[in-house]
Amino acid sequence: MKYSLNDLVDNFRLKSHREHYSAVIRSIAEGVVFRGTNLWVLIFAIFIASLGLNVNSPAVIIGAMLVSPLMGPIMGMGLAMGINDVPLLRKSLQNFAFAAGVSLITSTLFFLISPINDAHSELLARTSPNIYDVLIAFFGGLAGILATASKLKGNVIPGVAIATALMPPLCTAGYGIATWQPRFFLGAFYLFIINTVFIALATLITVRFLHFPYREKPDTEQARRAKRIIAVVTVITILPSIYLGYEIVVEARFRQQAARFIEQEASIPGDYLLQKQVNAPNRSIVLTFGGKPIDPAQIAAMRSRLPAYGLEGAQLDVRQGFATDAEKKEQVSAEAQREAAVRLSRQLFNEARTQFATVTGMAVAQDVEVVNENDSDSIWIALIRSAKRLPAAEQRRIREWLRVRLQVDTISVFFVSE
Repeated sequence: MKYSLNDLVDNFRLKSHREHYSAVIRSIAEGVVFRGTNLWVLIFAIFIASLGLNVNSPAVIIGAMLVSPLMGPIMGMGLAMGINDVPLLRKSLQNFAFAAGVSLITSTLFFLISPINDAHSELLARTSPNIYDVLIAFFGGLAGILATASKLKGNVIPGVAIATALMPPLCTAGYGIATWQPRFFLGAFYLFIINTVFIALATLITVRFLHFPYREKPDTEQARRAKRIIAVVTVITILPSIYLGYEIVVEARFRQQAARFIEQEASIPGDYLLQKQVNAPNRSIVLTFGGKPIDPAQIAAMRSRLPAYGLEGAQLDVRQGFATDAEKKEQVSAEAQREAAVRLSRQLFNEARTQFATVTGMAVAQDVEVVNENDSDSIWIALIRSAKRLPAAEQRRIREWLRVRLQVDTISVFFVSE
């Protein structure tokens, strides 16, 4: 059975599932108005979302997004602009403003009386919108209007409501008003505006793509003016999100580079890395070690290797947590010691492979040797695994390399062949 290019293209055609234009317009227009049941559902959804944000429950927030009827006037605006229906556009704008106002007042009142005022992760997630939120809103809007214009609506609209998240930003903005935190209000309300503009834009584009009939055919000047207004609003909305999105990418790259630097370079013989702090916005790395005092030359050497990991200009602060003398060794946790040993072994193994091709595994650690009942000494132990039995000369080279690399006088090395 042959499968032609036309058959493939037919899979993407929308005509066979398209709902009648008048039915789609009527359906969207009916969802625009907030009165009676619609209004009370909106208020209850705001309370549900505010409670979810207050107790940091994603499940409750998702439930509120499913209940919320806020998509109605936003799709109404996009449809009205797409078919040049001025009365519908006016009605959509009025109801959108009314719904947003009711939502802000309701959420503000909730957070004013709520005994919990902590900003949890679900609240904070709505205060830093970026270009990715623009894309989510736009593609969510495309999915929403396509589903509305189709006979096979399925469960797309609830999914769009969850993806574009109109309700939580309004509740977070109310939290910002109630707690007098302008940063929360501005960030969350900007996210709400992003969702609104790009859902409406996606609706407008799809309506014209599907050739919905105009209510009134716009003249050339009207069409040109409308396009200019839409372009200006779109650009004004998207520009801050591009900047914020760029910042997120830069910070994520810094965290990845810092993690690689710590993995490869933060192994100091005789010391254990107890804590690492990476502050991407300030481009700073703080490493806290436990063990013997760290030589300033070692710290300087670590700083000199920052550019090799793309960390030019980054600030590296190396701190000493405590000295591992006889009284304080017990404070070094077994987990911290294990992590340090793994990190050191991995780094040495990567270096060894470039010099000794037959080495297939390595374990290096510092331990304590008991000499007698009253005396003990610190020793280094290494286990070298190789693909075949190493000649004595090769073993001597590896042993000497480890001694110089770890800056120790002696090291016990055991060789195992596979």
